[in-house]
Amino acid sequence: MTTRPIQSGGSRSRGKPARSTYRCSECGWEAAKWVGRCGECQAWGSVAEAAPPRAGTAPGPVTSRAVPIGQVDVSESTFRSSGVPELDRVLGGGLVPGAAILLAGEPGVGKSTLLLEVASQTSRYQRRTLYVSGEESASQVRLRADRTGAVHDELFLAAENDLGAVLTHIEEVRPALLVVDSIQTIAAPDVDGVPGGVTQVKEVAAALIRVAKTRGMTLMIVGHVTKDGSIAGPRVLEHLVDVVLHFEGERTSRFRMVRAMKNRFGPVDEVGCFDLSAEGIVAVTDPTGLFVEHHARRVPGTCVAVSMEGRRPLLAEVQALVTHTPAERPRRTTSGLDSARVHMLLAVLGQHCRVRLHGHDVFASTVGGARLSEPATDLATALAIASAHHAVPLPRGLVAIGEIGLAGELRAVRDLPQRIAEAARMGFEVAIVPAGSTDRGGATKPPSYPDGIRVEAMSDLVSALAVCGLLAPRSDRDLI
Repeated sequence: MTTRPIQSGGSRSRGKPARSTYRCSECGWEAAKWVGRCGECQAWGSVAEAAPPRAGTAPGPVTSRAVPIGQVDVSESTFRSSGVPELDRVLGGGLVPGAAILLAGEPGVGKSTLLLEVASQTSRYQRRTLYVSGEESASQVRLRADRTGAVHDELFLAAENDLGAVLTHIEEVRPALLVVDSIQTIAAPDVDGVPGGVTQVKEVAAALIRVAKTRGMTLMIVGHVTKDGSIAGPRVLEHLVDVVLHFEGERTSRFRMVRAMKNRFGPVDEVGCFDLSAEGIVAVTDPTGLFVEHHARRVPGTCVAVSMEGRRPLLAEVQALVTHTPAERPRRTTSGLDSARVHMLLAVLGQHCRVRLHGHDVFASTVGGARLSEPATDLATALAIASAHHAVPLPRGLVAIGEIGLAGELRAVRDLPQRIAEAARMGFEVAIVPAGSTDRGGATKPPSYPDGIRVEAMSDLVSALAVCGLLAPRSDRDLI
């Protein structure tokens, strides 16, 4: 009797096709079937079918042979000024040939106006510039250029929504700088998806960056943002580019700021300041006095803080208003300040300084639309609230710098000499700072403050209130 050999399960499945896998373009999460929402990062519409893995890649020709890093020529990657000093400050020195720069911001903040100014200033250096507009017609861009004085013979303008047409313009014009406004409006006809979709944005950006690297052309791309302020489109877009800039500002204010979120050629802790008006956008090289009001007389509830925006110290005025309320739950309203930190400061004032505000409405805001989120502005906010509560103005010419802990102590802040030097330059005479300020290494820094300003080092908030004459009578500071 003969028996037929039993085939193993592996031999039966040898002829089956490989199962498809689906991968999220945002975080790389994989699934066995398609889903509309990623199970890892919760992004919608980012899951697509992934290509099957290849067995291997054979060695191929190289574009250039590998050389020791010390022999690499860097002359072609030197900085070139964009003509806008504040933008050069953020970029680390200027525009780099072959670099890809992504500029994102809220609608109407002035992204197109800024890049049109950069294109105009670059063309004045006899470097040909191509401005591709996918959101406006050529005549609309020309009207804005006439208003802002951005018309130049070396500035070329095209209104296109097709990637192939944009590449043709690049071949014909051969620009040193290419501006694309915006990446979400350009479509590749041979790629599936609608313009602005994940696949389209990734393919268009990759094609433009590839051309920029090959030609040594600087590429500046405008990107849209979502409701929460993050850059729209696939996250891989931020990985493809060399520089990511955020353009921000309040609609009620002309003041605008550019921050570097990623920079392969310079620091990421720099900011650029601009003034946006109907005549265009102008760089503000000294924005310190924009957020400080000079009162004819001393006003209760106001204190000047010194915050660091990148490497630049900025003075900003903090105002507070404290009023009685019959409501069981008093109001706590903030504008330009972190509401969570203001609530924490109110608790510290009530617990350690006996500034009882449980029956008062508290309003705290900044002047001029400034946004202060740095902990170094805690002391100025607390002094403004205490001054408003006691109706006692602070001494004239005073600035307050320091972070407040939950125990009421004043904590050291970074770059204290630069902050005090800026306050002295603006004419302030007294600075209240934390005692024992240290540098990043932890070593105590010797006092090196400029002449003309008196520095009062305090260890806790109670001492700072006492210096300003804001301590309540002892009977009012007893325990409740």
